[in-house]
Amino acid sequence: MRLIWKLLRQHISLLQLTGFFVTNLVGMVIVLTALQVYRDVTPLVNAPDSFLDNDFMVLSKQVEQVGVNKTFFTEEELTDLEEQPFVEAMGEFTPAQYRVTGGLSAFGIRMSTYLFFESVPDRFLDVESDQWQFEEGDDVIPIILPRNYLNLYNFGFASTQGLPQLSEELVREIPLSIELSGRGRIQNFQGRVVAFSNRLNTILVPDSFIRWSNDCFSDKPVAGPSRIIIEVPNVADEQLQQYLTEHEYRVEGDGNDQGQMNYFLRLITFSVTGVGLLITLLSFFILMLSIFLLLQKNTRKLEDLLMVGYTPAQVACPYQLLSLGLNLGAFLCAIPVVLWVRSRYLSLVGLFGEDYEASGVGITLLIGLLFVGFVTSINALAIRHKVVGLWLHE
Repeated sequence: MRLIWKLLRQHISLLQLTGFFVTNLVGMVIVLTALQVYRDVTPLVNAPDSFLDNDFMVLSKQVEQVGVNKTFFTEEELTDLEEQPFVEAMGEFTPAQYRVTGGLSAFGIRMSTYLFFESVPDRFLDVESDQWQFEEGDDVIPIILPRNYLNLYNFGFASTQGLPQLSEELVREIPLSIELSGRGRIQNFQGRVVAFSNRLNTILVPDSFIRWSNDCFSDKPVAGPSRIIIEVPNVADEQLQQYLTEHEYRVEGDGNDQGQMNYFLRLITFSVTGVGLLITLLSFFILMLSIFLLLQKNTRKLEDLLMVGYTPAQVACPYQLLSLGLNLGAFLCAIPVVLWVRSRYLSLVGLFGEDYEASGVGITLLIGLLFVGFVTSINALAIRHKVVGLWLHE
């Protein structure tokens, strides 16, 4: 074995091996970092309001003239939109077609105002709550409020009027008095805020409640929806943008701009991961080329060793150990770099979700170690195949 190591050192190129090590280190850092980022953002991706999930757009028609109500979507328009290839799913906003009055008492303050209720299919909600249900005969109406409503009160109204600011937890505990009136009927309920939405800018109640209450209190004819929500895989799709422009549909809020940002974020993430894999593959070929050049330079001497009784396994062993050492060394050097990068982005990722908990790094390191083992095994098989070829004079 010592004789083989001496032959190896005679023709070894430190520049080639250093180039492989650096390239492999860069590729390993990119791949492991991309994998860890994926694992760290998975809780956000799987959340109902994922910033990397499909995009949701709320569409409406523009009000062109006072007193002329042409903002409802017709059945033909809804069918045409739902059949478009860029629409994953579509839902309608169903409004309460009766008078709603809401009031609350807190800190000695009594407030009352007219409200509006709407509902959407549950799949379009960006929050989850086990209290989000209503059956005929219930006295409590679960409510989802837009988070920006509470922000407007806390930072726009309460701070200027000397009123106490309210946390989300406190608002969930405050009972609301709700009065529904219509068709000569009046009925009182208790409302309870069960969640806050970032996606939908309206006061939401369960769809089952809207349909039941409209049957009980509304005497207006049923009209088409004035707002709809669609789920699209790519909000930056040219077909989608062209369709909205041709039909003069308005996109409410900043969903369009945010969706484009999410699309480009996904594109950048996949591109970075692809670059890391490409660099790793290139480093793999550089190592194979370097080792094969060593074998080629030592062909005559290796053949002599095989002739005097050394087995192909003994001759190939030093080259296989060299491959293992370089791959394992690059992996071990990549670990502190990945941990440092993770410490830099982790605090920013946590801002995208409440009660965010990052994943551990154990699985990432295990996958990286398995990857090193896989690549080293391929190198070992290729080296052994080359040595066996010399032994068989192929």
